[in-house]
Parts: sequence; C-alpha cells; structure tokens
Amino acid sequence: MTEIALDNKYSVVGDRPFVVVGIPAFNEEKTIAKVILKAQRFADKVIVCDDGSTDMTGEIAKKLGAIVIRHERNLGKGAALRSLFESGRKMGVDVLVTLDADDQHNPEDIPRLVEPILKGNADIAIGNRFQSINSIPTIRRWGNRVLSFLTSLSAGMSADTQSGFRAYSGKALHVIDVVEDGLGVDSQIFIEAKEKGLRIVEIPISVKYPKDAKTSKKNIVKHGSEVIIFLIELISEKRPLLFLGLPGLVLLMLGAAAFTLVLSIFNQTRQFAIGTAMLGVVATLLGALLIFGALILWVLGERLSRIEKRISNR
Repeated sequence: MTEIALDNKYSVVGDRPFVVVGIPAFNEEKTIAKVILKAQRFADKVIVCDDGSTDMTGEIAKKLGAIVIRHERNLGKGAALRSLFESGRKMGVDVLVTLDADDQHNPEDIPRLVEPILKGNADIAIGNRFQSINSIPTIRRWGNRVLSFLTSLSAGMSADTQSGFRAYSGKALHVIDVVEDGLGVDSQIFIEAKEKGLRIVEIPISVKYPKDAKTSKKNIVKHGSEVIIFLIELISEKRPLLFLGLPGLVLLMLGAAAFTLVLSIFNQTRQFAIGTAMLGVVATLLGALLIFGALILWVLGERLSRIEKRISNR
C-alpha cells in the first residue's frame, strides 16, 4: 500500500518557479539527513519516497520537514520514482529533481540541472558523471558505460542513461509514464522520453562512491542484470522483426546449410551425417519459431499502435 499525503500549501505561488526535489530511499538512515538538508537549500520542497524501509529513514525525513511517501513494502526504484512523479504532478511543480539518497550525488549541482529547464531549453536534464573528473570505481565505470551504450542504441541518443540525478519539467512529468518497477527504470524513462520527442540535455556533475566496494549498498550484478533484461524485453516488444526475426532468419540459413552439407556427404560417401542433420533440424525449428513469434509481436504492436492513435485523436 502506498501512502501519499500532499497539502495545498505547497502549491506554486505567483510567477516564482516551483522546484521540488524527489528522493527515492530504501534503508538510508545513515545518509538521508545529509542529503535532505543539502537539497533543501536549492528547492522549495523535498519529497522522500520511503520504499519499505525497515530502519529510521522515513522518520528522519519527516523530522527534517520533508514530505514522506510511504510504501508498506519494498517495491523497487521504479515504483518509488512513479510515486514521486505522481506527487510532482499533483503539486503542480515546474521542475522535479531526482537524486539518490546514499549521498552519491552533490545537491549543489541542482541549480545547474534546473537552469536549462527554467530557460525553456530542455524538458529533461541528466547529470552526466563521465563529463567531469570523478573517481568512479573501474567496475562501475565500465558497467555503467555498457548499460548506457545498450540503452542509447535503443533510444538513438548517447547519454549517461543510468544516472539517477535528473531534472524533469512539468511537461515531462505529464508525458512520461513510469511503468518499470525495478532498476531498469532509468533506461525506460530515457527511451520513452526520446520516443515522445522530449528535449534532453546533459550536465556534468560530481559524484562520490565508497572507497571500499564492500560498503556499497548497490549490487552491480543485480543492477546490470535487471537493466539488460528490461532492454531485451523492450527491444523484443518494439523491434521484434530485428530482435527475433533476424536471428530466426540466420538460424533458417544455418539449417539450410546443414541439410545441404548432409546431402553432399551422402552423395560422396553414401553415409548419413546424423549429427549434422540434427543440427539442421534444430536450427530450422528454432528459426521458424523465432520468425513466427516476431511476426505475431509485430502484428500485435501495429494493432495496438493504431488503437492508441485512434484514442488520442478522439
């Protein structure tokens, strides 16, 4: 169950831009106070989504004057961001800034992310960790680069797609539908923003990581696997002919080559190459299944797209 309590006193007053910082948090009692206090210097209000924490994260946030959204159980970063987006829309914010609760990001960078949105030059500003001099652990640096590369291939734009330090305009909050619950949410938002024509800019930011990787709460393998699985699902859904059809065609060609080789061997030796024949059968069946599945997904996608266009035109 999600509890969201908002008060009208937080609505924007006059022509002054209303900037809110949203922080997804799970068991961050050691750092949440520092992050909130720093963020409050650059925002009109701070919202913390306590995503099922079992420690004092939510209580500390309330004591410091932050609005607290409480998830009764841990639902994931994506679910926390969805609650923050919903709150931002209800509050009528001009800009919603999201950053991590583990003190990785520097809230002093908030004004730099907000600036291009308030000037009307962007709908989303992403903090890029690689455009500044940062001591990022090697495994994290390369892991994030790989995930960003894969996401960028899907979106058609290169960026630090795994950065959670972002600023969203009010327009972006109403356009983007956060559907991914897990760690793949940053990729999902980035890809959807590009598909819907939102303007995205990158701003160099500073970050800090624990010197001892063992003290970090973030599981690199879990993060990477969740993002990759999400991207595989997304690509197979949106580009089935490329993602499934092309491999299927390759397998059919491999099967045809195997059968041709079997016939050639039989003509020369009068012996039946059972192993090669089995390879041809498996490759042909798998290829046919992949192509058939790709065609089904493509047809369904086209039908859904037409239905969505009809609904939007009404």
